[in-house]
Amino acid sequence: MKITAYSCRPDELALFKHFGEKYGVSLVLVPEGPSMENADMAEGSQGVSIITTPVNEPLLRRWKECGVQIVSSRTVGYEHVDGDAAERLGIALANVSYTPNTVAEYTVMAMLMAVRRMKAIMTRFLGQDYSLLDIRGRELGRMTVGVVGTGRIGETVVRLLKGFGCRILAYDIHPREELAGLAEYVELEEIWKECDLITFHTPATEKSFHMVNRETLSQMKDGVVLINMARGTVMDTDALIEALEQGKVGAAALDVVENEGRIYYKDFKYQPLGHHDMAILSAMPNVLMTPHTAFFTDEAVSDMINYSILSCIAQVKGEENPWRVR
Repeated sequence: MKITAYSCRPDELALFKHFGEKYGVSLVLVPEGPSMENADMAEGSQGVSIITTPVNEPLLRRWKECGVQIVSSRTVGYEHVDGDAAERLGIALANVSYTPNTVAEYTVMAMLMAVRRMKAIMTRFLGQDYSLLDIRGRELGRMTVGVVGTGRIGETVVRLLKGFGCRILAYDIHPREELAGLAEYVELEEIWKECDLITFHTPATEKSFHMVNRETLSQMKDGVVLINMARGTVMDTDALIEALEQGKVGAAALDVVENEGRIYYKDFKYQPLGHHDMAILSAMPNVLMTPHTAFFTDEAVSDMINYSILSCIAQVKGEENPWRVR
């Protein structure tokens, strides 16, 4: 069996080699993202592994001509692939899973950094300003925390937070019995009203699109802390900036932001960034921004490559494919 992996980073090479040998798969490793210009690299491959580069119908059609039966995105999100076109062409679409600890631990780190004003402390320390003015923080254990989305990652966040002694409110369209006694499931309106800190762990769907907007922000506590390690589309960026400027939102930690796709995972040193919202947010002393790296651990990257290859193998062999989404 042959798989073409696009956007193959240097840190992934050893893992692709390891799992390729383990499963007896021939791999074509392409450092660039998929495009019409390099679509022929998939010639003779039954599977294609990608990350976040958009994949449209013409590209899928060309891959179909090359013999591709499955497109596996070695990410949890798969909205960058035209799923309707893939379905019409008879190409399976799959994502991957990975250890939930990677994002959950990063989330708790971001919470602590936000409530302890760590960005301001570190910035001032670099400037040799060691005064205590305006850097007094809060204790996470004294806060009421809202967890929006309690899938594998959200559930792990709840379990980690319990050790701090927080009161935890949770929302999910499918409440998990396993969290009984750890979190209290409530409606979103109660989370907006009651929580000092709210963290989001929802996929990009119509229901979650701009879940944080001017109306919902107005229902939240003054000085609320917002954490987004999920998808940039969960928050209306204009409304968030306005709320930060007005003090309605006391702090934010954002690993994702709207329209990040053309920027994140690229090097823009010495170049105009061309993303005004990011420029405004990153200049705020109470906003911690990271470039969609919450997932990025040795364990998670290993899982992503392993499961992407296994997904392609299962699909081509006609076996049950637990990662297939369409």
